[in-house]
Amino acid sequence: MRVAQLQESIRVNAEVSGAVETGVSASGVAAPARRKVLVIDDSSTIRRTAEIFLSQAGCQVLLAEDGFEALAKVGDMHPDLIFCDILMPRLDGYQTCALIKKSPRFHAIPVIMLSSRDGVFDRSRGRLVGAQNHLAKPFTRESLLLAVDACVPRAAAVASPLPA
Repeated sequence: MRVAQLQESIRVNAEVSGAVETGVSASGVAAPARRKVLVIDDSSTIRRTAEIFLSQAGCQVLLAEDGFEALAKVGDMHPDLIFCDILMPRLDGYQTCALIKKSPRFHAIPVIMLSSRDGVFDRSRGRLVGAQNHLAKPFTRESLLLAVDACVPRAAAVASPLPA
């Protein structure tokens, strides 16, 4: 009996997540599009925490360990919002944000800088390279979701076609 309940639960969850992925409900009515959020951080703990919080809120979460990996994912997936750590090896967050903002295809994607450094200098430098906001680490679930809602309201999230 318990196994049957578990199998039914898995089937229902698969149908629901499939409907959310495709944007069509089981009744055939268009469902609201999921917001695609890219989290760039060299810390697996921060990436995993953000992934859990954002997934629970219904976002499609993309993860990258550094700026180079992130730039490839931005080109392939065209996220609705990007959270970008500042201190990363190879290509730091400021450089990553600046490259995204200089691109005619991706300059409109909001970028929120993530950092344990929350001073005026760090916030100002983020603004200079095009960041929309700054979120201090460690962040709470509420502060992360408020930042998402401020940059990409649910009604504004649309299924972004892959760029040609």
